[in-house]
Amino acid sequence: MKGAPWRRAAELGSGTVLALMTVAVVAVVTTAVMLVSGAWAARHRAGIAADAAALAAADVAVGRAPGESCARAQFLARANGASLVDCAVEGVVARVTAGVPYAGWQAEVPARAGPPGTP
Repeated sequence: MKGAPWRRAAELGSGTVLALMTVAVVAVVTTAVMLVSGAWAARHRAGIAADAAALAAADVAVGRAPGESCARAQFLARANGASLVDCAVEGVVARVTAGVPYAGWQAEVPARAGPPGTP
């Protein structure tokens, strides 16, 4: 048994609207996932750069490497694709913050390095 002719005419094109809405929802979800994944990657890249920069600054502070602590930290941060946002050396402990830009924002991660047992 087929539906009434007036009902079939009213439903013409409803599949197209449903398909367009499905495509739009998938596109929005995909874009959101890509943005979040990119921010996550930028945060991890900043963390890696901050760790390397803090270790390099601490190496200079304890005399294992020549140069100036924050200059060495900046070099290592840039080598890892980040910028050095902050650098402070107190004795043999180095505290740095590295940043990586992403989508108009900046992912910043702090790191600390020094000899074992230092507060």
